[in-house]
Amino acid sequence: MAAKLSGGGGGKYNVEQQSDINVTPFVDIMLVLLIIFMVAAPLATVSVEVKLPTAVAPPQENPPKPVFISIQSDGDVFIGDGRSSPEQLGDDLRRLIRTRNPEEERIFIRGDQQTRYGDFMQVMNALQDNGFYSVALVGEDNSTPAGG
Repeated sequence: MAAKLSGGGGGKYNVEQQSDINVTPFVDIMLVLLIIFMVAAPLATVSVEVKLPTAVAPPQENPPKPVFISIQSDGDVFIGDGRSSPEQLGDDLRRLIRTRNPEEERIFIRGDQQTRYGDFMQVMNALQDNGFYSVALVGEDNSTPAGG
């Protein structure tokens, strides 16, 4: 006959539940991963010295003069310093960039803080209708200089 040697009362099939977490397998896995990374890290570095040739790239052309469209708070539209309108915007831009491709030309839009959204959208629609799809919006940089 078998005798019950540990535990309190209860039947012979009553097993107490263990409520603490066994972290030993977790620690074992972490130590194995640490060893793998310690062995693999030196293999990933390049220790062969070579004298690389200098790269001589041809100088790049200066980008063409940027085109700025300004929208004032009252809705007046300017290309550079010349007055335009949303209706004439496409023709005026083509005259200004006559040797360049409109689809590759980047247009910079400067808008007053008080510009109505409708005026802004008229300019954007006029640009898209005339094939100018690369548009950048210009904002004021309020970041402080690195020196002070």
